[in-house]
Amino acid sequence: MLILLAFIIIFHITSAAFLFISTIDSAWWVGSDFSTDVWHLCFNGTNCTSLKAESISDFSAIQAVQATMILATILCCVAFFVFILQLFRLKQGERFVLTSIIQLLSCLCVMIAASIYTDLHQELHKSAFYSFDQKNGQFGYSYILAWIAFAFTLLSGIMYLILRKRK
Repeated sequence: MLILLAFIIIFHITSAAFLFISTIDSAWWVGSDFSTDVWHLCFNGTNCTSLKAESISDFSAIQAVQATMILATILCCVAFFVFILQLFRLKQGERFVLTSIIQLLSCLCVMIAASIYTDLHQELHKSAFYSFDQKNGQFGYSYILAWIAFAFTLLSGIMYLILRKRK
């Protein structure tokens, strides 16, 4: 049982790390000499410009991606602390339902953020804020980590729902 518990804790911490990296790092859309995320557009890795309402036609959608990624990260961390509290508070045989609900809400937030960014990709990179070279980029590892974090949070949410506290 201790091995299973250690696996679940490591799995949850990995999910939170993926969420932190994908939210913070500037690699949602990358090209040969630029990278962008939901916060900045960076040239040559050093010259960064903040995304602003004046530069993007649908800035409210970018703000929705920012908010849902932050909320997903916060919910994942809260779910971990609730899991630790429930680990010592629940009676044997009870399920970690509250932890599962919080983790599944985190999963939903990641899915919403990545889906909105995917949908806006066409419109965002057609704007005048981006040059021709930037339009020819590709999805970066932070974007891919966001989708992996979605899968991890979904799996851990289901694991918590199924998991029963045993000896």
